[in-house]
Amino acid sequence: MLTHIDERVLAAINLHAVLGALPRLIELSPDAARLLARETSRPTTLSLSAPGGLRAHYRFERSGITSLTEREGRGPTLMFRSAAHLNAVIAGTAQPIPVAGPAGIRFLTRVFTPLTEMLARMLRPSEDDLADPVFAERSTLLTLDVAAHAIAVVANEDLSGKFSAAHMPDGDLDFEVGDDIRYRFEVQGHRVRVDPDHSDAPRAALRFADLDVAGGILSGRESALACVCDGRLQMRGFIPLIDNTSRILDRVGTYLGA
Repeated sequence: MLTHIDERVLAAINLHAVLGALPRLIELSPDAARLLARETSRPTTLSLSAPGGLRAHYRFERSGITSLTEREGRGPTLMFRSAAHLNAVIAGTAQPIPVAGPAGIRFLTRVFTPLTEMLARMLRPSEDDLADPVFAERSTLLTLDVAAHAIAVVANEDLSGKFSAAHMPDGDLDFEVGDDIRYRFEVQGHRVRVDPDHSDAPRAALRFADLDVAGGILSGRESALACVCDGRLQMRGFIPLIDNTSRILDRVGTYLGA
């Protein structure tokens, strides 16, 4: 498995998959939902921007957080000098450059920063955290969300991921965890996106034995190829879709383990 980390790809994962899990955090964590409802006085849009076309926008309201494709409404901006600077901020070893008035600074200190601290704890839990089965389940569900969106980033932006995507025919592929959890990936023109529409049958599917197996593979603790070999990860449907997605999964594990 390749171990090289492309700073720009990692920055895109941090923007769109790690911070992209904030809406899911609000759904999973009552503490996060209460903080958002208590501290959000008005709808606020946060933009994050780094050189090279790295940007993301999130809308914060008392009822939840929404990812936006472009900026809508008012709010602060966090600037980064480079992809490496952005990655260092997410790792907690650097500070962003805020562009904000007094209301924006209050939002950053009272809403955004506490929520990202909760997010970090759930994505990198301690042994004590994992001793709580409710916390452990929420942590795995959040990791699953991060990794699912990271798959699309790696397939579209990473050199190795793009090589695998170039060999993927058009069609839908599902990730199934039990009977209740599903993520769908649409492959179109060798590009991949997470598709919320699950109305028709997929062309292929990967089925994880349980949430623990899914969390292990998608966080990089387990090899997808090894789990296929021992039966913890099962597959059906069109093999080229499955085989190349498995390779992308291993690359995702490398980035999420960085």
